[in-house]
Amino acid sequence: MEFTNSQEDFLMPQGASFPEPGEDESRSNRKGIAEGETQAERIYEKCLRKKFKKELPSKFAKAVSDYALLREGDSVCVCVSGGKDSMLMAKLFQELKRRNKFPFTLRFLCMDPGYNEKNRCLIEENAALLEIPLEFYETDIFGAVFQVEKSPCYLCARMRRGHLYHKAQEMGCNKIALGHHYDDVIETILMGILYSGQFQAMMPKLHSQNFPGMELIRPMYLVREDDIKKWRDYCGLRFLQCACKFTEQLARNDQGKTMSSSRIETKKLIADLKKTNPYVEGNLFKSMENLSLNAVLGYKKNGVSHNFLEWYEKGHP
Repeated sequence: MEFTNSQEDFLMPQGASFPEPGEDESRSNRKGIAEGETQAERIYEKCLRKKFKKELPSKFAKAVSDYALLREGDSVCVCVSGGKDSMLMAKLFQELKRRNKFPFTLRFLCMDPGYNEKNRCLIEENAALLEIPLEFYETDIFGAVFQVEKSPCYLCARMRRGHLYHKAQEMGCNKIALGHHYDDVIETILMGILYSGQFQAMMPKLHSQNFPGMELIRPMYLVREDDIKKWRDYCGLRFLQCACKFTEQLARNDQGKTMSSSRIETKKLIADLKKTNPYVEGNLFKSMENLSLNAVLGYKKNGVSHNFLEWYEKGHP
């Protein structure tokens, strides 16, 4: 079924307004603010509908439409890690559901891989503040990968993904939604080229190979990270950063200094390139759909490698 949500669906009623963060709560009864509205409705949701409508809800809806991420009757498990990206994704899904014209269901899941008490409390407090009905699922993934010396982050991500698929399927969902945004996408492209010698995109949706009938979707695909940060700061919100035990241990070993990584290096590289080429981010993104198979030495399809000599005499792959 065609996705029918339009950008206009996210507009606030004419004349409605909302208080700036930190303003006197008595202003909540001014014209345009209905009595009985909660703080989440008055501030966090209305600023999405008005101040950040173009940058956040509209781009969220565009990704869902352009990449056909939702269908009638879908049951989506919205995976919330506690960071700014997944928390905002949860709010945007709530907004989308209120205004969409075909039925689908949402479940909001936080898989606790072994957070310490402070981090777990922060997630719970933010979920309550934003009125996200978050369900928790405990695992010991952090403990399982903490002693792994080679690629612990990769192993952790794979294990978390598997647990999310399993739990979502158990909950009756057919899709899991992750909060990867536009900047994650272009950084992944460049990281693959520079660090792995491959061109491989982070796709907006994927069929699960190990959980038949399940899909992974990324509705934040067109949302810029800077706009997420602006929403967070405007609302005066504080979200969880990376909370794994491995990162904490590295930070302690380095006496609190910020640890470098291939993603951080790639992010800095893109920022430096943008100083002389303002189109670098958009060009990286466009490269995913402008690949010419007539001008590559080879490619892989379904795990099978193909060399250009296979089609060279024919003139096309």
